Amino acid sequence: MRFAPGHRAWVVLAAVLLASCANKSAGVVDIDFWTIGREGEAMAKLVPAFEREHPGIRVHVQQMPLTAAHQKLFTAFAGNSMPDITQLGNTWLPEMQALNAIEPLDGYVAASKVVDKTDYFPSIWATNTIDGKLWGVPWYVDTRLLFYRVDILKEVGFDGPPRTWDEWRRQLAAIRARGDGKGFAVLLPTNEYEPLMSLALQSEQPLLRDGGRYGNFRSEGFKRALAFYVDTFKAKQAPTITNVEAGNPWTEFGRGVYAFYLSGPWNIGEFRKRIDAKDQDDWSTAALPGIDGPGASNAGGSSLVIFRSSKHKEEAWELVEFLSRPDIQRQFYDLLGDMPPRRSSWEGGTLANDPKARAFRDQLERVVPSPAVPEWERIATEMQLVAAQAVAGQISIDDAAAEIDRRTDRILEKRRWVLDHAREHAP
Repeated sequence: MRFAPGHRAWVVLAAVLLASCANKSAGVVDIDFWTIGREGEAMAKLVPAFEREHPGIRVHVQQMPLTAAHQKLFTAFAGNSMPDITQLGNTWLPEMQALNAIEPLDGYVAASKVVDKTDYFPSIWATNTIDGKLWGVPWYVDTRLLFYRVDILKEVGFDGPPRTWDEWRRQLAAIRARGDGKGFAVLLPTNEYEPLMSLALQSEQPLLRDGGRYGNFRSEGFKRALAFYVDTFKAKQAPTITNVEAGNPWTEFGRGVYAFYLSGPWNIGEFRKRIDAKDQDDWSTAALPGIDGPGASNAGGSSLVIFRSSKHKEEAWELVEFLSRPDIQRQFYDLLGDMPPRRSSWEGGTLANDPKARAFRDQLERVVPSPAVPEWERIATEMQLVAAQAVAGQISIDDAAAEIDRRTDRILEKRRWVLDHAREHAP
């Protein structure tokens, strides 16, 4: 049977209204959950179990590509069309908190029998705390450490990975000499800020000062880290290439072109897929070396936040609790390789007996949150742009540090104005 366009529109509208009434009569609450990247694929497999346990809640998952997620979130905020819950990278969380867009969660956690603050890696939990309040619950963690070639280190006379910068420098030099000056020792893509930031985190001096109002890159700690980074390129222990120019780092690592690669947990799966089975014992992972011993790394990852505009905050919190359970976090790891933020989640499943993951478990006890300012990603990008100039020999270490401070202070100008005026007008 065919209908006129107007008739067809009324039929569709009636169907929507009937479905809405049916949901209300059945007591079903619909919540929208926005995910970023592949996490949406995992949620499609986890949601059915949640809905079976919570028959009164229906979860609608929307998967956003990483390249568009930031803009989409801010467009939705401007248009007052936010979802109930989303994942939020911990460098983005301060932006949403500054906009007063997300709900503080301290009360929910205090009443929860599932979310236990003491079970989380402390610095990962701290990435969600701003001005003494909790704004998100860690969902999965990301940090950087060393992937290294066990066999190459043995070949040049070392029984294990480096624990200090001095030892790492000796290993880099020995590996460089091994190839008669034709190969490299480590891959540090010049357009990624995480390697330099990881080195900078070994210092006790913060990257920003005065409550996040100014840069602190002229500190002796940062300049020491920048010098170590630049010297690695000057000694030709690392190639001056971007990650695009690096091509296929997994294959190159497997061929021994690089003996070290500073990267994150997702590459455990990649190396297992891309390196021949017979060569799997030739590589492993290790915590980052520090100045005088095992070092720190970045506290990255993604958290679950609930938006203030949500009409279903209690139901959204039930989803947060479900995804925070150790058994569900283990399933999540098996699906994607995203590592859990709770210590108890590491005590069972495939993670407990995975030697390649063990170093990440160790490193997560020594991670440092990024500065909790909305402008941090812009600052980190400028830091890396100036560092690339230093690597190219266009600028000295002292001048590079001063230039990063100058650019940082310009980026933070609006922040200073807001904070200073807030203080002036405080009752």
